Amino acid sequence: MLLNRKSVELLSPAGTWDALVAGVESGADAVYLGGKHFNMRMHEGGFNFDDEALKRAVEYTHAHGVRLYITLNNLISDEEIPALREYLAYLNEIKPDAILVQDFAVLELVHEMGITIPLHTSVMMNTHNEHAIEKLKEYGITRIVVGREMTLSELSLFRERTGIEVEYFMHGDMCISESGQCIHSGVLFGQSGNRGRCLKPCRWPYKLIDEKTGEVLDEDGPGDYKLALKDMCMYRAIPQLIQAGVYSFKIEGRMRPAAFIRRIVSTYRKAIDAYIADPAGYTTDEEGWKSLYENRARDFTTTFAFGQTTKDDIGFDGKREPRFFSHAVKEAGFQDEVLRQERDIDKKNSSHRTLSVRTGCSVENAKAAIDNGADVIYVGGDAFRPQRPLKLADYTEILAYAKGKAKVIINTPRTTMRRECGELEQFFTELNRMNPDGIMVSNLGSWKLAHTITQFPVYGDFSFNLFNHLAAKFMKENGFVQACSSFELSFEQLREIVENADLPIETIVHGSYESMICDHNFPAMSLPHYNELDNPEILDRRYAFLDRAGEKHGLRVDQFGRVHILFAKDLCLYPYLKKFNGIASYRIEANDYAPELTALVTKTYRAALDALDAGKDYEIEKPLQALKDASPREFGIGTYRFRESRNSI
Repeated sequence: MLLNRKSVELLSPAGTWDALVAGVESGADAVYLGGKHFNMRMHEGGFNFDDEALKRAVEYTHAHGVRLYITLNNLISDEEIPALREYLAYLNEIKPDAILVQDFAVLELVHEMGITIPLHTSVMMNTHNEHAIEKLKEYGITRIVVGREMTLSELSLFRERTGIEVEYFMHGDMCISESGQCIHSGVLFGQSGNRGRCLKPCRWPYKLIDEKTGEVLDEDGPGDYKLALKDMCMYRAIPQLIQAGVYSFKIEGRMRPAAFIRRIVSTYRKAIDAYIADPAGYTTDEEGWKSLYENRARDFTTTFAFGQTTKDDIGFDGKREPRFFSHAVKEAGFQDEVLRQERDIDKKNSSHRTLSVRTGCSVENAKAAIDNGADVIYVGGDAFRPQRPLKLADYTEILAYAKGKAKVIINTPRTTMRRECGELEQFFTELNRMNPDGIMVSNLGSWKLAHTITQFPVYGDFSFNLFNHLAAKFMKENGFVQACSSFELSFEQLREIVENADLPIETIVHGSYESMICDHNFPAMSLPHYNELDNPEILDRRYAFLDRAGEKHGLRVDQFGRVHILFAKDLCLYPYLKKFNGIASYRIEANDYAPELTALVTKTYRAALDALDAGKDYEIEKPLQALKDASPREFGIGTYRFRESRNSI
C-alpha cells in the first residue's frame, strides 16, 4: 500500500464553535458534531449546534477544505419522528458530507425522503461482522465505525472482505459495554445511553462477590472501579492502524474545550504526516507522547486493538475519573403510579394470547416451559456457565418433545464476530435437516446468514433496540416476521409502536435481564489467583458485582467468554397484563432459571393470559406472592415506572 496525504483521515470532534475552529486550524481532515437534538451527547446545554450554526459549520469547514459529518446516532421514539423528518430535510439542504446513524428509522426515512447525504454507521449500531455490511450497503452506508471490541487483525480481514471504509476510535473516552448494548442508565434512571443521556453506572465502585454466599472475593484486589475502562490512546500504534486498513482516525471528545482539541489534533496530525512521509524511517515522536500523557484525564489503554484486555486496561482506583455522573441507587420495585395511569394499548388481541419463553441452553428447562403452557420456546444462543451450548442432538430432542405442543425457535448468540459467524454457517446448514419453526437473531449479520442459508422465519431479539414503528417497518421489509421491543421503552412509547407497527411486536414481561454485555474477563482482572488453565472450575463459579447501594448484579459468562451483567431485580409485569393488548407475544426470560422455576412462572402467566382470553379477571396477589417466594431475585417494573425514556427534543 503506497501512502499519500489522502490515505488517512484525521477526524476531530467539536461540541462548540471554538472547538470546531480548533480542529480545523490544527489540521483535521474532517470534523464531526451534533445538532441540538438526535445525538449521543445530550447532557450539556452549552454544547452542540443549533440549525443555523450547523449551516455555518458546513460552510466554514468546506471553505477550508475540511469535511463535516453530523451525528444523528441515538435511538428515536415515535413522538420524535415528525421532528426527525424536519431535521433530515434541513440536513439535506445544508449538505454535510455524511450523517452517522444508529436507528433503522433513519435508514427508512432517508430512503423514503430521497435524502442524498452519504451515511456512516455509528459505533452504536454495533456492527461487528461482514455479513451485516452486505445488508447495510443496500441502504447507502459507505462507512462503518467498527465496534471497539475488534482487534486490528480482525479489522484488517474485515476491511479486505467488505471493501468498506473503516472508521476507528483511536483516542478518548471508551464504553466498557459493547456499543448499543448497555441499558443500565436507561432502565435505572430513564436516561438512556442509547439516547445520548448516559449517567455512567460503569464508573461506579463495585465489589466482586460470590453470588450464592455473598462472600467478598476481591478484598486484596486492585480496586473497586471494575468497569472504569481507561481512555483509548493509539498514538504509539499509528503504523499498525494505517497498515490494518483504518481510513478514519476518530478522536472522541465532543464535550472537550477548544484547547484540548487543538492539542490532540495537532499532535496526531504531526505523527500521521511523519509516518506517511517516511513509513520505514518512522519513530514515535516522544514530545508528542509527552504532551498527550501529561494532559490526560484518565490513564491510557489500547483496549482490544492487540488482543484481550487485562487489569492494566481498567482504572481500578478511580483516582483519575474526571467526573461521576451518578451514584448507585436501589433499583425500583413496583413503583407503578405512572403505569397504572396509562391508558391500555388500543389494539385487538388474538383469540389466544401467545406466551413465549426463552429457555436458554437447557433441555429440561425447555421441557418445563412446554409442559406448563408455553406456545413458543426460544432455545440455544448464549450458554451461561455452568451450562454448556446445546448440541445438535439436544435440538433434535427438544423438537421431538415439542411436536404438537409448542413452536421451537432456535436462538443465536447476541454477538457474532468472525468465529461465531463461521459456526453459524455450519449450524444453519444443519438446521435445514431439523426443520425448526424459526430462527431468532440479534444483529443484521446473523439475519443475513439465516436468510441466505435457511428458509425459516426470522425473529428479531431485543438487541436490535427497537424503539419506533419505522424501525419495525425496516425489519418487516427485510423479512423479519416478529421483533422484540426494547427494554428501555416506557409503556407510552411501547404503546405507540404496537398501535402503529405492521410488524408483530413481542414484549418481555418477566424474567432476568442484562444491563450490559462486555468482552472483558472481570473475575480474572480482580482475583489475584485466577488461572483458568490450572483451575478450569473457576469458569463455572457464579460471580456478582455488589454496588454501594447494596444491589447485587449477577455475572453470567457465556461460551465465548463474554460477560453478561444482570440487573439486581427481575422484570415482573404480571399485575399489569391487561394493559398489554395487541402484542404478538408475552415473553418470559427464563434462561437463568432452574426448570422448577420456569415451570411455575410459565404456568402462572399461562393461567393469567387464558383468563384474559376468556374475558375474565385473573388472580394477582397469591400467584404473585408465589412467584416472589420462588424467585432468586426481587421484582421490579424497569422503565415502565417512567412516563418516557427521556427524549432528545
